Order: sequence, then C-alpha cells, then structure tokens
Amino acid sequence: MGASVSNIVMLISRTFAVMVLIANLFAGPVAYFAMRSWLDGFAYRTDLSWWIFVLSGAVALALALLTVSFHPLRAAVSNPIEALRHE
Repeated sequence: MGASVSNIVMLISRTFAVMVLIANLFAGPVAYFAMRSWLDGFAYRTDLSWWIFVLSGAVALALALLTVSFHPLRAAVSNPIEALRHE
C-alpha cells in the first residue's frame, strides 16, 4: 500500500527490539544477583563484569532481529498478486 520494504521491516523489527531490550533490563539485575550468590559458594571466586551482561543482551537482540526480520522481508518483497492467486 505504498510502504517501502525497509519501512515494513523496520516497523515490525522495532517492536520486537523494544521487547527484547525491556526483557534485558529486567533480566540483567536478576541474573547478576543470582550469579553472584551462586558464585559465592565456590572456593575460587571470579568477579562478574558488566560487559558480560551487555554482550549477552546484544547477542539476544541480534538473534531476535535476525529471526524476526526474515519473514517481514520475505513478505514485503513478494508479489501480492501471487498471494491472491492461491487464495
């Protein structure tokens, strides 16, 4: 209906990106405190760095965007006449 392929993919991907970022904001502190209390039980302790949680959040965001962006991209590039012909 006049939207470009990049606009369609961006609108759908933005929604999922926001959801993943909100999930990481809640899961980060919970994971930090859970890991810290679990690691305190060991004789040889290691410190937790903030960049580990940022990196895991970035990987989760990249995987979500890669997974979610594939289907809207395929739907936006396809010919709508072909979809109507089969229905």
